[in-house]
Amino acid sequence: MTGSEIGLDGFGLTGAARERLELFSKLLLEANARTNLTGARTRDDVAAHIADSLALVRFVAGPLVDIGSGGGFPAIPLVIATGVEATVIESVVKKARFLESVVAALGLPMRVRAQRAEDAARDPALREQFASATARAVGSAPAVLELTLPFLALGGVAVLQRGRFTVAERTATHDAALVLGGALRDEIRPGSDDDERRILLVVTVRPTGPRFPRRAGVPAKRPLCYSSGEPSEPGDG
Repeated sequence: MTGSEIGLDGFGLTGAARERLELFSKLLLEANARTNLTGARTRDDVAAHIADSLALVRFVAGPLVDIGSGGGFPAIPLVIATGVEATVIESVVKKARFLESVVAALGLPMRVRAQRAEDAARDPALREQFASATARAVGSAPAVLELTLPFLALGGVAVLQRGRFTVAERTATHDAALVLGGALRDEIRPGSDDDERRILLVVTVRPTGPRFPRRAGVPAKRPLCYSSGEPSEPGDG
């Protein structure tokens, strides 16, 4: 499988990074054939997820925390491309074990925590320790903010990939960010003008209050400041 076959052309990657991404793709497809890790079932699927992940390269800094990493997106492509140190939080044990195997096989500067983000965010070793945070396919934008902002140091940035982003969700995101000590700094279209996808940048301007995140499952079930419409999700990571 060559770099072009898995969609690595055009990202300015080093040869070593391309080789690591190719091996990651191979490991993911092999593991996914045995157990359900991600919706990416073909080389084209993996290529799309890698490209989507690499679109965040210019927005992330280390150390990075990734919430709900699943099959490794976007954290593994980002770490391979940038070399930043990262911690990935994945509550599903079989997915966490897969991520550990990839980290070992590729020698990545990553730690894997098999834990709910709501619980991990209360660990002093993790809370307010990161420069950037990412998350995919874990709920509405307000819910994702509640799961990511507690991990960020002051000035840290939550980098959120969204699909369809409604007016109601945008308003709720702005309001939830304020409640959680953040501010919606930018909303970027990574594609053409008619592409509904967005990259949201939410910066931490004050520490998140100690009551957040709420107990496991509550942020997704009752997103802050958001009570109408279906959550907007970017896809299965």
